[in-house]
This record gives sequence, structure tokens and C-alpha cells, in this order.
Amino acid sequence: MAYLAQTASGQPVLILKEGTARSRGREAQRNNIMAARVIAEAVRTTLGPRGMDKMLVDSLGDITITNDGAAILKEIEVEHPAAKMMVEVAKTQDDMVGDGTTTAVVLAGELLKKAEELLDQNIHPTVIVSGYRKAAQKAMEILEKIGITVDIDDKETLKKVAITSMGSKAVGTAREHLANIAIEAVKQIAEKRGERWLADVDNIQVIKKEGKSLHDTELVRGVILDKEVVHAGMPKRVENARIALLNCPLEVEKTEFSAEIRIRDPLQMKAFLDKETEMLRSMVEKIKRAGANVVICQKGIDDMAQHFLAKEGILAVRRAKESDMEKLARATGGRIVTNLDDLKPEDLGYAELVEERKIGEDKMVFIEGCKDPRSVSILIRAGLERMVDEAERAMHDALSVVSDVIEKNKIVPGGGAIEAELAKELRKYAAQIGGREQLAIEAFAEALEIIPKTLAENAGLEPIDIMVELRAAHEKPDGYTYGVDVFSGKIMNMLEKGVVEPLVVKEQAIKSATEAASMILRIDDVIAAAKPKEEEKGKGAEKKEEEEETKTEFD
Repeated sequence: MAYLAQTASGQPVLILKEGTARSRGREAQRNNIMAARVIAEAVRTTLGPRGMDKMLVDSLGDITITNDGAAILKEIEVEHPAAKMMVEVAKTQDDMVGDGTTTAVVLAGELLKKAEELLDQNIHPTVIVSGYRKAAQKAMEILEKIGITVDIDDKETLKKVAITSMGSKAVGTAREHLANIAIEAVKQIAEKRGERWLADVDNIQVIKKEGKSLHDTELVRGVILDKEVVHAGMPKRVENARIALLNCPLEVEKTEFSAEIRIRDPLQMKAFLDKETEMLRSMVEKIKRAGANVVICQKGIDDMAQHFLAKEGILAVRRAKESDMEKLARATGGRIVTNLDDLKPEDLGYAELVEERKIGEDKMVFIEGCKDPRSVSILIRAGLERMVDEAERAMHDALSVVSDVIEKNKIVPGGGAIEAELAKELRKYAAQIGGREQLAIEAFAEALEIIPKTLAENAGLEPIDIMVELRAAHEKPDGYTYGVDVFSGKIMNMLEKGVVEPLVVKEQAIKSATEAASMILRIDDVIAAAKPKEEEKGKGAEKKEEEEETKTEFD
């Protein structure tokens, strides 16, 4: 449909292109809110230890079974622009703190639901957004005040945080084993910069392999390379390894430009080949002189060079990934060398053991026993492919929350306790603000209670009874620690139960949810461009192919 306007003389003027869809005012807001809420409803049933799982089947027929909010929203292909914003909320939450994705999305959905009720009472979206912003700001202050400072060397507290984050994952009895591995891994790679601690989870390599069980998941104080030793004649195990990390090919370089060598005599041919062999032998000599007995190369290794390395008893791996090379440098203390002439004994890394092992169907090279590795690896094992994937997601959450606590050492009680406390405090705050914004702040407080309410619903409890008990418990002087125990169905002290979460996870969830809800509320006009017709699409694709063909012909 083309959008027309009329001039004073009644002359029609074409404004928007034909086929453009447009919705305005309340209709646009309603559609956006509905789309965002549908996404929130989709993940809501997965919240908490008693949450259900989703089975996602993609266009190729691959199956994912999970209750991880970020994983679910990454897999489903969302069309509506407002719904895409909700997917972004989960992605931001996952990138920033690694946990609390479902909480953030459910909260954003509930904020929009409460906002819709206010819109029906003719309260302007700008007033609602302003109220939400003030409420979020106040919530940050309250969180900071009631966050409990912990010692980052307190292993028991870190373990509780890790186990809480894995509470909803289907890893069962292996939870404690995985939590211990996560704590050890993060503590190993944490480094102090100035006054702050920094724990970058990217320095922990996670390798998945089917077979054995979750209890056989292990921490390797070093790096695992998903490669095999390049030559059959090389040793498969080297103790007290001195490792050369090379970012240059052990091959004779091809010339930059086309060159032609005219050979008129068989002796010249032999001399040419001998020279090549000599160059490769001198490369291996340089490695040997530096004292290396293991070579990890980012580029290729020529067959002849492999032969010379095998003769010298040097173990070699080729075409290692750049990210693995960086991890190796951090783990072994070696330096990545881009020119063999620069290789010195002090550039070599050290590991107690380098060994090729067969894991399931594949061969892998384990570099372990590094002195003080700044990069470590976790080998996840489980009997089922789906289980390995879910264990990896559980491990990602555990590593993330432990690093969150190390970077900002404050925790809060879980089980919906902190949300109930924030709701109580925000209601008091709303009364001080007054006016129409008061209604928005009260709506924000009610929206926060969706978390304990959903936990109760997912556990098959009566949400109204639970909420009444929870509010009563929070009126007591030390009531802020009381949350929903989904296993007993009672309101209990979450600190005593060991259900704790990092403060930054809650902060980020509230920030992301508020921003997404505010942005969606401020939209009052949606103008969608016309989609190209199928024939035009086909023509466009053909034209593109033709262009590419032409390009390759002349390249």
C-alpha cells in the first residue's frame, strides 16, 4: 500500500514507496509490546532449578535441548524487530556477565506488561520511561548497599555461587565436580592489574568430547590441541618439554612474483633440489640449537622438514589455531616467534609433559604440567552429544559467575530474595516521588516480583500464597535474605541454603531489561519497507552471480 497525502488543492502526493507497511500510535506500541512479551513467555518456563527444557530443531534438523535463555534465543529465528531487541537483551547479558539471561528477558517482558496497563490508563510513555529510569537507578543504589562483600579466596562461597548458576542445568550429581573445576580454572588465570583483579574467561579453553561420563571432566593445567603429531617417526610423548612456538612456515617460501628457472643440465636440477633440502635442514638445525624438543607451528611444515625433525626426535604439530597459540604462550611462558633466526633458548616455553592421546575417535595433543599457567583447559566428557553441549553451557555459566565475583567481590541472596527486597524498597521510594511517575515506579516494583513468582510457578507451587509469605518475611529486620526454596516449597533463608549470585549479574539484568523496555515503549511509529518480490530476488541473485563470475575471470 502506498502512503498518500493531499495538498490544499486536493492533489494527491505519493510519500512512501508502494508496499510499505506502517503502524502508528497505540497500535504500533501494542504490536511491539506483544512481540517482546511472546519472547519473554517463551523462556519464562525455563527459569530456576525446576524450570523445563526446550527442544529446538533447526532447518538442518540439528537438535538442541537446553534451558539456557541465551542458547534458546540464539537458536530461534526471530522476525519481529521488537522481538529481536529481546534477543539482544539476552546476548548482552551473556556477553557482559555470562549468566542471568532468562532473568533479564523475563524482567523486560514483565516491565512491558506493566507499562501496557499504565498506557491503558492514559499515562504517557515518556512518563513511564522516566519512572522506570528512576526506579532502575534506585535499584542499583539498594543493590550496592545490601550486596555482601566476600573474600575472593573463600573457596566455599565461590563454590556456592558456581553451584547456584548450574542449578537449572541438567548436569545432576556432577554439579559439585564441575564447580570445583570452574573455581580452580578461574583462580589460575586471574591476574591483578593495579588494585583490580581481572579474570578473562576467554583464557580458559573448553574442549568437548563424547565418551565416559560427566564425572570424568578434567582440568588440564596447560593447553589441549585438537591436532595430531605430524610424522609417524616422531616421539608421541616428551617429558620436560621445551616448546618452540612458531608463527612461520617450515617450508621453502614461494617467490612473491612469477619466476622461471631454466635448467639445462641434470646436475643443476640436483643442485637446486639439494639447496631446498639444505634450507629445510638449516631451519631444523636452528630449532635444535635453541634447545627445543617440541615444535608447535601455526603454519605448514614441509614433508622434508618433518623427516629432519623426526630424525632429531623432536615432536611437532602444524597448523595450530592463532587463539591456541596465544593460549600456549600464556600457559608455557614461551614467546611466539615469527622469524626462525630470532629463536633463542629464552623464547622457549616449558611443560612437564607433551603427549598425543586418543580421545574417542580423535587424536589430541596435551601440553600439561605448566609451572604457573595463565591459560588452562577443561576437557568436558559425557555419554551423550546433547549432554556434552549442556555441560559446556553449565560450565560457561559457572566460569562466568566465578570470574564475576573475583572481579567484583559482592554477592546477593538468590531464589528471588533480592527481587522481593528491591520491590519492597522501591514501593517506599515511589511514595516519596509522588505524581504520575510514582505509578511507573510501583509498576517497576511489581515487575521485579515476576522472578520469585515464576520460580514458584515452575516448581508447581501456588504463586499467590508464596508471594504473600515472601512479602511478610521481607518485613522482618533481616528479611532480605528470604527467598523461594523450590524444593521444599517454603520461604527460607537463601544465605543459609547456599543459594547466592554475583551482584553484577543482577545489576546487568536490571539495566538491560530497563533499557530494552524503555526503548520499545518510546516507539510510536513502525514503517517497514516493502519486501522484494520473489522474481526480483531471483534476478538480483543471478545478477550477483554474473558479477562474481566476471570478477573471477579478470582477477
